[in-house]
Amino acid sequence: MGFHGIQLWVNLPQRDKMMPPRYQEIPAAHIPVAQTEDKSVTVRVIAGEGLGAKAVIQTRTPIIYLHFTLQPGATMIQPVPKEYNAFVYVLEGSGLFGTESAPGDDGQMVLFSQDGEDVVISNPADAQRPLDLLLIAGVPLNEPVVRYGPFVMNTEAEITQAINDYQEGRMGRIDA
Repeated sequence: MGFHGIQLWVNLPQRDKMMPPRYQEIPAAHIPVAQTEDKSVTVRVIAGEGLGAKAVIQTRTPIIYLHFTLQPGATMIQPVPKEYNAFVYVLEGSGLFGTESAPGDDGQMVLFSQDGEDVVISNPADAQRPLDLLLIAGVPLNEPVVRYGPFVMNTEAEITQAINDYQEGRMGRIDA
């Protein structure tokens, strides 16, 4: 398997956008890893819970961020609350997704419908390599989104205020 760098920005609800920032540094060795008994499915639990292992990080809003690897012939079912939006990003390999067995390949995103309490993912038995993917899910905020560079707010006025706060040094500083 190759090396991938993935950056996921999780939006906060409008009521929480101005809260003080919080940083959690978790070394790779402390990220929980779990496997099925037959070792056909492995999960690294970044946020949420998978295969009985719980994440060590805390998120402001509940999300699922799981890194799965499925060996050829493996199928897994991951609980996902019905009210969550869920998608998979395929890092490597090809798989079948959902009860419809929709195909997905390297670099593709597969969006699941909100019609159940779990998602189904399979790596066909005739696959030539493991299926490596990220499963990401969370409650949709259903709020307007306005962005400008690194700023993500809900209105143009909030973007203007964020830029002013940045220019005036009101966002704090990083001490080296």
